[in-house]
Amino acid sequence: MSKYYRKTSGFSLIELVVAIVVLSIGTTAFITLVINTTKNSIDPQIREQGNAIARAYLEEIMLMQFCDPDWDPDFDVDANPLTNPQNCPVDCNAATLGAGNASACTDCAALGTGWGTEARGTYDDICDYDGLNDIGAIDQTGSAIGGLENYTVDVTINDSGAVGLNGLSGDDGEVVRIDVDVTHSTGATVKLSSYKTNY
Repeated sequence: MSKYYRKTSGFSLIELVVAIVVLSIGTTAFITLVINTTKNSIDPQIREQGNAIARAYLEEIMLMQFCDPDWDPDFDVDANPLTNPQNCPVDCNAATLGAGNASACTDCAALGTGWGTEARGTYDDICDYDGLNDIGAIDQTGSAIGGLENYTVDVTINDSGAVGLNGLSGDDGEVVRIDVDVTHSTGATVKLSSYKTNY
């Protein structure tokens, strides 16, 4: 009597181990993708809110005077604000102070007792915003805006010679660059910059 051996089919131990490893790697990659997608799904909303905050701060700063209206090196203040509303744009320039000596915030600021320590609601020129660090968005009167406490706003006014725009120089009191950085507690950051000229 002859015996017929039927060829068996199935997986060997090595094939089984390789299949388990491949499935484990694929499953891990998929779960990581799902976690990252879920974690970052709110990110566009956070970035858009940060962008809106940065635009609001930038607009507020751009509407301010170029440099301190109290700064008047030649003491020719006119009692009538309609005929002589401010001396800063007239006096803060290279012709008056010499080339390279008329930076809006460095050279042409009223560095009196209140400069740099005044309340946000009394800011009257762009230089007052230099170094501003708000934890939570704050409106122009100095009041916190509800629901935005997870944002940090940093403002830098650059009036150095490195700032230039179409032949205008920061050192000559002609232009400044305003940088507004908004950072959320999750690490999402938005940065907006603009130039303001002395006119």
